[in-house]
This record gives sequence, C-alpha cells and structure tokens, in this order.
Amino acid sequence: MSPRHIALAVLVAAVWGLNFVLIHVGLEAFPPLLFCALRFAVVAVPAVFLVGRPRVAWRWILAVGLVLGVVKFGLLFLGMHAGMPAGLSSLVLQSQAVFTALFAAVLLRERPGGRRLAGLAVAFAGIGLAAVDRGVGGPIGAFALVVASAVFWGLANVLTRKAAPEDALRWMVWVSVVPPLPLLGLSLLVEGARADLAALASIGWPGVGAILYVGLVSTLFGFVAWSHLLRRYDASAVAPYSLLVPVFGMSSSWLLLGERFSPLAGAAAVLVIAGIGLTALRPARRERPRRRFRRPAVPAAARPARRG
Repeated sequence: MSPRHIALAVLVAAVWGLNFVLIHVGLEAFPPLLFCALRFAVVAVPAVFLVGRPRVAWRWILAVGLVLGVVKFGLLFLGMHAGMPAGLSSLVLQSQAVFTALFAAVLLRERPGGRRLAGLAVAFAGIGLAAVDRGVGGPIGAFALVVASAVFWGLANVLTRKAAPEDALRWMVWVSVVPPLPLLGLSLLVEGARADLAALASIGWPGVGAILYVGLVSTLFGFVAWSHLLRRYDASAVAPYSLLVPVFGMSSSWLLLGERFSPLAGAAAVLVIAGIGLTALRPARRERPRRRFRRPAVPAAARPARRG
C-alpha cells in the first residue's frame, strides 16, 4: 500500500474508534433506538435523492438494511445504553471478524485453514475473558447485547459479499434508507412517544454533533473510504488496519470519558486483537524457485527433418 493509502486506512480506524465515544454522547441525549433511527436518516436524506440505486437486487438492500442497520446497530446502542463501556464495546464488536469467518464457512462453504481456526479459538478466548471481566465489574446482559451485535455484523458482511455491490457510496446510502422507519417504530413501541418527543424537544449541540459524526463521518466517509481501499488492494493488505479500531476506541474513551480498564480487560484485548489478526491475515504465497539451468537445447540430429 502507498503511504497515502496507509494514512487513509489509519484515519478510518481512528474515525471508527472515536465513533464509540460519540455514540456514548448521543445516548446521553436520545433513547438508543431513536438515536439509531436518526443516525441512518442523516445518511439517507437527502443523499438518496442525489445518488442512484446500486445495481443489486432489492432483496439484498432490504436484507442488509435490516440485519446491519436495525438489528446490529440497534443491539449495539441498546448494549451501550445498558452499561457497556464505549472502549470495551469497540473491542468486543471487532469479534465480527470471527463471526464473519464462521458464517462464511457455513453459508459460503469457505473452509477455514489451520491458521484461521487458531485465530478463532484465540479470539473466542479473549471474548470469554472479557465476559468474565464484565461479570465481575458490570452488567453481563449489556455485554451479551454487544456480542449479539457482532454476530449480526458478521452475517451482514456475508450478505454484502453475496450482493457484491460495485459502488460503495450508492450501496451505503440505499442500505441506510431501510432502517429509519423500523427503528422509529420500535422506538415508539419500546421507548415510548413521550421519551422520544422529550429528547427531540431538548436537543442540544452535543446531540446534533453526535448524530452528524456517527451518521456522516463514521458511516458514509468510513465505509466508503474502506471500500475504496478494498477495491485497490487485497483484503489481506487492508484488513489488519481494522485491528487499530479498538486501540483508538479504548484510548479515546480513556482520554475523553475517563474509562478505566482492569488487567483482565487488557488481557482480553490482547487475545481478541491477536485472534482477529490470525483470522484476517493470509499467509504469504511462496513463489516457486526459478530454475538455475535452462533446459538443454535439442540437438540438431534429434530434430525431425523438415518435409519437402
């Protein structure tokens, strides 16, 4: 990768890591499902009127919109609202790479090699260690919601691969059209119209900034830039930079939110990042050794005589 594209990959990882701090800020201003609906509404409107529909079947847009937008992000916002720290959420959510590999093995018949299986085992050990840490220091239910969010992100990744959209911007905009109405309906049903109206009536600049960052910067810029890198380079060259997301997420939550991490959480972070690294990285292909000597020329006497 060129230095300019390496810098872009690091920037996207930093944007996605800081995203968890802004989600925390937004959840202080809005109920979680309403905040999630507003996040996708900002992405979809007015872009959907300016960007043409991607050349994929409607069923893939609806499927990914529901799985990624409604279920994955809905569970993440609910988990963080229930007490899951922003930094730890950024770490646990990266286990989506593990679940992507599992769904790809089941649905796409991709056989994981020994290195990938070892990575899955190491990452799952880290998730288990993080679960033990949450069982000691916080609500385990909130942790389970974020793990479930990672599971559905893995499923959305496999569905996106099946859809194979050519234009990342069009794809992200039109996928974002699906979640707002279902999320708004769930918010009215679960959180109540009174809570939603009170949050909208008292909206301030922190809430507006959180919506704009999570919607436009993290979603539109982040996913489009990442897709641009994946189109130019092999996934094995780009994927390792996603390991920086929990690094930026945990450090920014420590600096900006004052979150503290136990030694057990630190050990879990090391295991999860190492496991995802083993899962994402492909072994380098060995080049065939060149022959030192040329094949001896066929003697003139052994050549077939020309006819005529």
